[in-house]
Amino acid sequence: MPAADMHTIDTSLWLQPHHDGSAVHVRQGTEPALGSELRVRLRVPTGAGAPVAVWLRSLRDGEPHFEAAIHAPGDETHAYFEAPLLLVNPVQCYRWYVQYRDHHGCEHHRWLNAAGWHRRDVPDAFDFRIHTGAGTPDWVKESIMYEVFPDRFENSGAAKPKAGWMVSCDWDTAVQGTGEDTSRQFYGGDLPGIESRLGHLAALGATVLYLTPVFPAASNHRYDASSFDEVDPLLGGDAALISLVASAHARGLRVVGDLTANHTGAGHHWFVDAYQNPASPTGQYYYFNQDHSGYEAWLGVSSLPKLNWNSVALRERFIVAQDSVAVRWLKEPFNLDGWRIDVGNMTGRRGSDDLNHEVARMLRRRIEDVKPGAMLLAESTSDAAHDVPGDGWQGVLSYSNFTRPLWQWLARDPDPEAFAWFFGLPQAGPARIDAEDFVATHREMSAGFDWEVRLANANALDTHDTARAASHMIAGGQELAACAQFSFPGIPLVFAGDEFGLHGFNGEDSRTPMPWDEPEKWGADLRGLYSTLARLRTENRALVDGSLRFIQAEGNLLVYLREHATGSVLCLVARGPVAETNLGVLGLAAMESDTVLMSVGTEPELAVNEEGELLAGFEGPGAVFLRSAASLPWVSPAPGGTEVAAL
Repeated sequence: MPAADMHTIDTSLWLQPHHDGSAVHVRQGTEPALGSELRVRLRVPTGAGAPVAVWLRSLRDGEPHFEAAIHAPGDETHAYFEAPLLLVNPVQCYRWYVQYRDHHGCEHHRWLNAAGWHRRDVPDAFDFRIHTGAGTPDWVKESIMYEVFPDRFENSGAAKPKAGWMVSCDWDTAVQGTGEDTSRQFYGGDLPGIESRLGHLAALGATVLYLTPVFPAASNHRYDASSFDEVDPLLGGDAALISLVASAHARGLRVVGDLTANHTGAGHHWFVDAYQNPASPTGQYYYFNQDHSGYEAWLGVSSLPKLNWNSVALRERFIVAQDSVAVRWLKEPFNLDGWRIDVGNMTGRRGSDDLNHEVARMLRRRIEDVKPGAMLLAESTSDAAHDVPGDGWQGVLSYSNFTRPLWQWLARDPDPEAFAWFFGLPQAGPARIDAEDFVATHREMSAGFDWEVRLANANALDTHDTARAASHMIAGGQELAACAQFSFPGIPLVFAGDEFGLHGFNGEDSRTPMPWDEPEKWGADLRGLYSTLARLRTENRALVDGSLRFIQAEGNLLVYLREHATGSVLCLVARGPVAETNLGVLGLAAMESDTVLMSVGTEPELAVNEEGELLAGFEGPGAVFLRSAASLPWVSPAPGGTEVAAL
């Protein structure tokens, strides 16, 4: 076994051993079950020396257990080490322990967990994990979501009733990002208008229409529902939703609704009854003080009273009953395909009460009973890993592991006069980081997720709750960000208007009425880019559930490989100038005409040297996707039960 160059291994991403929860590294024929055994494997580059021993360390009932890994066949640049993993607990945690010997004969030990490669022991919180039980529906993992804020998408022209809260606006009236009229501006977008534009979604390659709330409310955002029993007449009522969903389904589009399980509006008939009649069943739906003169509200906003999930009656009415809120809209005649749960991270939590997991599991079980395979995602504004063990929310719309660090890597120079907004942080904009910090943040913020959950997490560049990415990124930054969005594990979520490069300094300012026939208001026409990225994701399975292996992350350059048994994709993204860089042996024997799948921005300079190593240089900003070799497949167990990888 050749001596190892530990400094090179420790400082070169592409020379470090790799593992993740994908099928490239975890062998399973069916959904993992408690008590079953899986085979897992570690991919080890041999360019700087091979290990002398590898162990799999798992936790069994909280106690570490070590299993020696066997050396399995690899190729000219990599070795594989395999070991059995017994699923002892509902969430099985594990990591790898690797031993090297350098040219002095000294032994070196390293740990590999989901956060990366370590020269020291690290907490169990970042271990790889596999959840036993029901996995994520394939269609959810394959989704490309398109978010629509109904009031600002398209106005069908249908007559609408007037409401006392609204300030009527023409379609070209400027949106007020702050001020007392921010939530009152009414532009008249409706569900028939959305239905008339479904062809636009299809052309972009979207597969899921995600609607922000459609229930009656006293605001344009409708997160302050006054009822869950009907669709807001301002949007066209129940008939309009039935028609929209049917038309979407006819085009192959699924439709997901938005549900507030954390609070209602103060005008909701439940709350009005609860406030006026403390002894009524609804009196237990909310948190009132002792003399019933005050109540708990979301972040102290009095118009959003918080639901109390200790109430058995609330659970029945919201989840359990045949005509419950969560159930009714998934069934005929409405046929929604799932829910995005608003403020999922705060749902069921208040002081000493922490019923979040209980509510998530209850919703998951009930929805699967009523509509097997439906989507259930939750919003989370920060680190969400501890909220998604795998048996509640299928995934989260979170900003911590993808959106926020991506903004920071692609940030433009800060503007001291800018509106002070950056994902809730007290600063005017993203603090710029380099590619190595982006990778470290992404790994650590993703480490607590089971792989199935990672594939169901929604990756957004921006949403109705955030500033627009184009307002804070370098010139061409949104294009690079979109390339990452469609090539990282997770569901790409496109907010209506991203394809027009729209700007907005905060969430409210980002809710611009769609300038359909006003290209002078577009920041950029990115429709072709989004449709190309959607097509590539659909055609290349590696971009859906392939392994994610970082190859290079330094300053302006980010390189990663999505590997799959059907073929792999090498992704290079450069935010600025990059001198010629050796990316190592990646199985690209020659740069043939069909190797480049797509490129955006400045064209990279690519070459392969005599050793088969890929050389890349960029003027930047730019990105390129390259076709790469398929991963080595698994084969059936050999006689005696020893399983090896095929040559």
